[in-house]
Amino acid sequence: LLKLGTYGFIRIAIPILPEAAVEWAPWIGLLAVIGIIYGALGCLAQTDMKRLIAFSSVAHMGFVMLGIATLTDFGINAAVMGMVAHGLITGMLFFLAGSMKERYHTLEISSLGGLLVQAPRMGWIFGLCAMASLGLPGLAGFWGEFPAILSAYSPANGVPVETFRTFMVIAAVGTVLAAGYLLWLLQRTAFGTPPDEFANDPHITDTSREEWIAWAPMLVLIVAIGVYPNLVFRLSDGAVDASLHQCLKVEVSELTAEQAKALGCADVYEISVADEHGVDEHAAVGG
Repeated sequence: LLKLGTYGFIRIAIPILPEAAVEWAPWIGLLAVIGIIYGALGCLAQTDMKRLIAFSSVAHMGFVMLGIATLTDFGINAAVMGMVAHGLITGMLFFLAGSMKERYHTLEISSLGGLLVQAPRMGWIFGLCAMASLGLPGLAGFWGEFPAILSAYSPANGVPVETFRTFMVIAAVGTVLAAGYLLWLLQRTAFGTPPDEFANDPHITDTSREEWIAWAPMLVLIVAIGVYPNLVFRLSDGAVDASLHQCLKVEVSELTAEQAKALGCADVYEISVADEHGVDEHAAVGG
């Protein structure tokens, strides 16, 4: 359900209302970075594993919205990749949380520990998914987060560059917080020795055959997309390019008013020209 809203932005809202998208892009970007930081801080405050994973989704979708807010082909492709990666990685984390709940009958982080001792294969899978979620290069999560941050350095025509570069820095801080809460979760649940109440519990077994059958396709895709991201990008690029309005793909400021009007970019042209005049006046005052 989280991805329905972002899909609607890409396929419906931006193609139909490109001028409004340019006008509201800074506010969408602001809400995106607020979501990144708020989600990360929410994760750091959680004591329940499943709640922590849920809050991490808020942060992940913040990166998706930041990519969309740039209104560029590069940023929106990053957002599409982020949605695919989020579905695979967070889906796997929830699968793992469910399996651990079945074995331990609790998801309180303080009550867990020693997963690598009692169920080493499950512990390694959990470690892989945690690394993918924090954006480790070579796994799918990296290609959803890093390009989204990078796209904020050069947003579309009419979108304030300085504002988005500020968002870029804030989003980068969010990746550091993500590493913090995911490594903390991994250390508390997978490493160490099992708690006394679970140390000799015969019900705590390693990954079953049925779990392998369900998880293997998702794990393969997490690694395959991380190693070869064009599996997604070559499918999304054409559709993303077609969905972007012409006035978001040309240098509107280099057009005349008549040319901009002919392309249906009059509002974007006015915003771009106003921004340029504001910069020129600021430079003149500073000089």
